[in-house]
Amino acid sequence: MPPLTIFNEETVKKKTALLYLTAIAALAILPNVGFGQEEAAEAATAVVETAAASTEEAASTEEASSGAVEVIANDASFLVNNLWIMIAGMLVFIMHLGFATLESGLTRSKNTVNILFKNTMIVCLGLVTYGVIGFNIMYPGFGDDDPGYFKVADDGAGGFGFLLNGNSVATLGDDATPEQIEAYNAVSTNGYYEAYTLFTDFFFQAMFAATCCTIVSGAVAGRIKLGTFLIFCLFFVTLSYPITGSWHWGGGFLAKMGFYDFAGSTLVHSVGGWGALVMAALLGARRGKYVNGRPMAIAPSNMPAAAIGVFLLWFGWFGFNGGSVLSADPGLVSLVLVTTSMAAAAGGLAAALISTLHGGKPDLSMTLNGILAGLVGITAGADQMSGLDAIIIGLIAGVLVYFAVIFIDSVIKIDDPVGAISVHLVCGIWGTLAVGLFGASKGMDQLITQVIGIVSIGVFTVVFALIVGLVLKFTMGLRVSPEEEMEGLDIGEHGLSAYSFNG
Repeated sequence: MPPLTIFNEETVKKKTALLYLTAIAALAILPNVGFGQEEAAEAATAVVETAAASTEEAASTEEASSGAVEVIANDASFLVNNLWIMIAGMLVFIMHLGFATLESGLTRSKNTVNILFKNTMIVCLGLVTYGVIGFNIMYPGFGDDDPGYFKVADDGAGGFGFLLNGNSVATLGDDATPEQIEAYNAVSTNGYYEAYTLFTDFFFQAMFAATCCTIVSGAVAGRIKLGTFLIFCLFFVTLSYPITGSWHWGGGFLAKMGFYDFAGSTLVHSVGGWGALVMAALLGARRGKYVNGRPMAIAPSNMPAAAIGVFLLWFGWFGFNGGSVLSADPGLVSLVLVTTSMAAAAGGLAAALISTLHGGKPDLSMTLNGILAGLVGITAGADQMSGLDAIIIGLIAGVLVYFAVIFIDSVIKIDDPVGAISVHLVCGIWGTLAVGLFGASKGMDQLITQVIGIVSIGVFTVVFALIVGLVLKFTMGLRVSPEEEMEGLDIGEHGLSAYSFNG
């Protein structure tokens, strides 16, 4: 793409004056550095002719490009917006390392290889299936007359050919006027007028897609068959996540109702939380978790790894939320980064304080989950909240996650080794409701709309996960053998230990 240059009368005068001064300097200096008077005069004449030509060309360019100034400026915005969203996608990608590190740190060391392998496969499987099928389901282009429940985008190959195309679909299209397009094409080899390319959009959204299965991975750690889990993820990422995502982000019925979820408290985190709840319930608890009906603490294997995982997730969340602005708007992106940070910090503070008051000593694992709870809680309305709103949302999320872990562990007796259900489901629901309490359209109508969105997405996800989970349970089986579980899934499923102590 050629350099972006905007000419005006003042600029032309400055450039011309500079060139004439250069000519005068040539006449004065060149004879003193080995050039003769005749050579110096020739050099000065050449500079003067260049100045005159530059003046004429600049004036001509000014006239020719006067209609393109706005378009050229927007082209610069295009470059910045596109770059920011790509960088945000990379930040979201690093969150998968955060999940893998957190989950392996909070579970037993004998299952570390299994957890790392699952998280690696989730990314690989999620990207491919989302590209082939999921993206066209999630963004189908619902029309005004469409009910907005399910549709597959027609990209020229029945909706399943997104990745068959190259540069022909490299942008989202032209929203510019014919005059702007004509002027823009005169100065740009790109020929498009948009905020970001289609492939940038796909890249960013695809990084979100696998996250829902990563949430499930932590809740079922230590006892699920590898093959069964990966098949569940295949269906979950390919169908369940894109269908419910299309209801809001794809312009479906929830979007038409006014439901609001900025970056996915419900569409990403609650969806993963519902899947985690169903699969953990179908699997049952780890052996030794409950003795005479009472929950027993199973110590994590690596708290430094868990802490590193949370900080990686916090770092990646700047892209998760900041990129969801879908532009590099300086005011809105900076607001989102601040609300994201404040909610996370408040969540960590609340969980640390409540664990000290209620449990007697500050609990690191609860504090780490409190940070994640704050992040999940702010995600639905990060672009609508003030810093104070974000702190309140984060504080409530930090308290909620603490008691949710106890309730799920002790009352309904669902074994969730990493607290994924409490963090992503409970706090995802809270964050979505917070939009109706603190957001730009706060009020009873908005709150009711938020509840409808939470319930509709929750019911669909639970039914979908239950059907797929039960089919897998009665065909392939969900759970490894008792012997394999006691030995560890690293040896049973992979024949490899995560750690060697042989020196």
